[in-house]
Amino acid sequence: MPDQTNVFRVDVGRAGLRVDRVALAEALALLPVGAPVVVMIHGYRFAPGARGGNCPHGHIFSMQPPVQDWTAISWPRHLGLSGGRALAIGLGWQARGRFRGACVRARVAGRALAELAALVQRLDPGRAFDVIGHSLGARVALAALPYANPGDLRRLILLAAAETRRPAMRAMASAAGACVQVVNVTTRENDLFDFLFEWLAGAGLDTAIGQGLRETPANWLDVQLDQPASLAALARLGHDLPDAPARISHWSPYLRPGALGLYQAILDGSLSVQALREALPERRDPRWSRLLAGWQWPLMGRMQRV
Repeated sequence: MPDQTNVFRVDVGRAGLRVDRVALAEALALLPVGAPVVVMIHGYRFAPGARGGNCPHGHIFSMQPPVQDWTAISWPRHLGLSGGRALAIGLGWQARGRFRGACVRARVAGRALAELAALVQRLDPGRAFDVIGHSLGARVALAALPYANPGDLRRLILLAAAETRRPAMRAMASAAGACVQVVNVTTRENDLFDFLFEWLAGAGLDTAIGQGLRETPANWLDVQLDQPASLAALARLGHDLPDAPARISHWSPYLRPGALGLYQAILDGSLSVQALREALPERRDPRWSRLLAGWQWPLMGRMQRV
């Protein structure tokens, strides 16, 4: 009998999706009515079975990750996915090696994610299927949409997504994209990583979705996690997050205290996306505004003297 306190492991290999279908069916049968499947997807430098703390199943997907790694925080524990409240699935894929190669493999992993969503619906029709992914893991989540059946994926939570606008818009224009709900968590701490991704993955020809979409679909919501107005709105909703301590960070969307609790509320429905949309400010801070904070006034003073 599957242990509902542990994370269900699924990997993407060279031959595609690797999943124990019998064990998955048993786990779904034990899941209470209304409890969702929540798939967690890692980003760059992780791979199933990798040594040196680089296997996601022993790191962020673990209930007890290694304490010596400052980026190792238990996603399933902080998302409240244990105890039968959801079926937590850790999706591992080959995200090591050259960065551009990992970007290509993220597309392949996206197709496997769509296959997993379809499998869950065959085994347990109508079961809600949510996804939370960081960095290239968010790219995997969006890449699944063109291959997924409409309604197979309910919600995507993207954290510091390593993706650009044009492929994201194509994914949202798909049949599954029209049905999914996307919460795109951004932060100006990630501006440098967004900029580097634009050039490493696309020769600077497109803009990262950390800057939002040019034409935002109705089922897409950008949440700038380090914006003072957003933090004030979240506090009014009962999620009091501390201000960002760093000017540059790629991991703050899940390392910042309280952030995973916010995503838990979105996943379990205690905080509706509509309530979040109504509370948040419409405008985001511009790129580099956090990095340049504290420098702009001296610069403006010098410009005025000139």
